[in-house]
Amino acid sequence: MTALTLSTAAAPGLRADAIVIGVAKGAGGPSVAPGAEAVDKAYDGRLAGVLETLGASGAEGEVTKLPAPAGFKAPVVVAVGLGAEPEKDAGFDAEALRRAAGAAARALAGAKKAAFALPLAEAADAGVVAEGVLLGAYSFDAYKESAKETKAAKRNGNGNGKAPLAEAALLGGKPRDKAYKAAIERAAAVAEELNRARDLVNTPPNDLNPEAFAAVAQAAAKEHGIKVQVLDEKALTKGGYGGILGVGAGSASGPRLVKLSYTSPKAKKSLAFVGKGITYDSGGISLKPAGHNETMKCDMAGAAAVFAAVVSAARLGLEVNVTGWLALAENMPSGSATRPGDVLRMYSGKTVEVLNTDAEGRLVLADALWAASQEKPDAIIDVATLTGAMMLALGSRTYGIMANDDAFRSAVHEAAEESGEPAWPMPLPEHLRKGMDSPTADIANMGERMGGGLVAGLFLREFVGEGITWAHLDIAGPAFNEGGPFGYTPKGGTGTAVRTLVRVAELAAAGELG
Repeated sequence: MTALTLSTAAAPGLRADAIVIGVAKGAGGPSVAPGAEAVDKAYDGRLAGVLETLGASGAEGEVTKLPAPAGFKAPVVVAVGLGAEPEKDAGFDAEALRRAAGAAARALAGAKKAAFALPLAEAADAGVVAEGVLLGAYSFDAYKESAKETKAAKRNGNGNGKAPLAEAALLGGKPRDKAYKAAIERAAAVAEELNRARDLVNTPPNDLNPEAFAAVAQAAAKEHGIKVQVLDEKALTKGGYGGILGVGAGSASGPRLVKLSYTSPKAKKSLAFVGKGITYDSGGISLKPAGHNETMKCDMAGAAAVFAAVVSAARLGLEVNVTGWLALAENMPSGSATRPGDVLRMYSGKTVEVLNTDAEGRLVLADALWAASQEKPDAIIDVATLTGAMMLALGSRTYGIMANDDAFRSAVHEAAEESGEPAWPMPLPEHLRKGMDSPTADIANMGERMGGGLVAGLFLREFVGEGITWAHLDIAGPAFNEGGPFGYTPKGGTGTAVRTLVRVAELAAAGELG
């Protein structure tokens, strides 16, 4: 991962491959953002005009490179767009800084060191810039051969053969200030675990089956002092986890339920995070049509997010107890697979008529939600790439939030927005519940087609223990980016929901959650 430092050095004398500055989009053209005063002075105060001549406008994510002025030890200045210029006396939005830092870090692939002279009005700004740099510099190269001409330079996420940015110095930071140090240490911990979640999502399913995922979780738990328990097929059968077993019945790779427990001696609150971990989703007997299978390695993104969030909480030493439940299975068609029309007896004791084996995520989550409920946490949040309907409703960059408590839904939404993860509160209309009535079982796993994302939320609510506050995050849209990279978001796995969960845990630790 890119190394981070806080620096009080002046931009002209700093040895680096590039100096990164911010440019805002003003009414009269681009304007140089605070933090780049020394760079602007070296251009005789005309840097904004030079950038405008080069076609820069300050639009979000725009990157413009130009030769550094005489006397600079860095050869290049990289101007990155911050978007609209803020109102007078207002600072730049945290997400604007995060995205700009990410875009610049990605553009500097192959560089050994870059100095970031972006606006750092306070310690929190250093944290978001650091986070943007670390997330923007991400690359997944485990399956790509090193370039023949430079074996040390592996391909980055854009496939240009260059290694990720090696080091970033944040100019204007205060190396001896506890708040600044804490901000970048938090950014480093969360970004490293989020990038690990991205790695898991990007790993092909022939190498990441439920057993392999469980092994990764066990190794991380051992490293960070987290208690871990793994239920294999025998334990799941003995425990009566009919949902997880039913989904995994068609695969040669057996299902797993992984429980990760981080505890703090100072904790006053407890949270349970539950993640859907379908390591590959063919749809089962209700096979997905051609064109819908190719990215289904990402159907475990919810479990990856939960895993990363629990490890982050441990690394940050948060004063809250956090338990993560990873419901892992591979949904495959075979002679032993669950059929449409089968009835499964869930861990809760309820029976479910399976009308569509491609509505499998809710089945594994149902068992894990009930297991989590037995420990009576203060709140449960589940995370899942659950429905295509949510993508139709909110697009590819925003996830939906449903809950059995309006205040809690609002709190989770605020945590998501504060973390830079676009989300939107969604309802749980009671009239849609009737559509899941079954003449054979207690409930069916399908209901009305219209409002399918909400129907899925209503199904999950049936398996949350009485009196427990619960929220459901449907991350089907933003969990996997099939388009080009933008801001700090790469192509492929994004790590969506990790930062929201970590923020929720921080709020709970501070006694500020709901």
